[in-house]
Amino acid sequence: MKTLPTSEVEAAHVTVRDGTRIGYSLHGDGRGARVVLLHSLAMNRDFWQPVIERLTPHASVLAIDCRGHGASDKPAGPYTVEQFAQDVHDVVSALDFGGVLIAGASMGGCVALQFAGTYPEATRAAGLIDTTAWYGESAPKDWNVRAEKAENEGLAPLVGFQITRWFSDAFRAAHPEVVQRCVDTFLRNEVAAFAATGRMLGAFDGRALMANVRVPTCVIVGEEDYAAPPAMAGALHKGIAGSTLTVIPQARHLTPLETPDIIARELLALLERTARD
Repeated sequence: MKTLPTSEVEAAHVTVRDGTRIGYSLHGDGRGARVVLLHSLAMNRDFWQPVIERLTPHASVLAIDCRGHGASDKPAGPYTVEQFAQDVHDVVSALDFGGVLIAGASMGGCVALQFAGTYPEATRAAGLIDTTAWYGESAPKDWNVRAEKAENEGLAPLVGFQITRWFSDAFRAAHPEVVQRCVDTFLRNEVAAFAATGRMLGAFDGRALMANVRVPTCVIVGEEDYAAPPAMAGALHKGIAGSTLTVIPQARHLTPLETPDIIARELLALLERTARD
């Protein structure tokens, strides 16, 4: 793949159609392949930094803070995945950054699926990482329990539960600094926005969207992912014609941080595939 010249990072906001300000960072000058990255629940666009470092020699990368997260505004809920995807569409339209590989992890993967299924004219490829089209019959109840716990007790009591799902035991032991950065980011969230986003994921059912995704797609999951298990990734792979499925041995839920080399490799392979098509 062609190597692009390096350029400074642009960090700013786009005001989307309902007046919410969405924060973003643009890495590169917009030339060549274009990648949009969407983070997981309670993280922000910095989540992607290890992957961005591996992609930017070959592509321009737009990392977005979803509404309710990071430097974006945090309006009152309820939220919907359709709304999050609309925000992304407004940002890429404002920046004239169309024809993208839209990739997301966990929550971001739900949004990426919604985007690819709703805005085919803006989508050249899709990367669905550690994610699902549907969390299952009990999801509304399960996510509401977590949201209510946060509302009643704050985010700190959820940390222990989160870190065992985020990373494998071996990774947590070897990279405590990465774990701590994620914990710090998690705790900076506003409880109301966290709860609204959790309920959004519980309500999400994107199974009908899979048939609308007709671009090259990679589905990636950690072998030990308990939050969005390999069976959910398998359902995505089965539902999206021509998709690839990669199961990463011994990895858990936040593979862009635990195994950034593999994630970047798969996304670059997807870019190569789109260049040939």
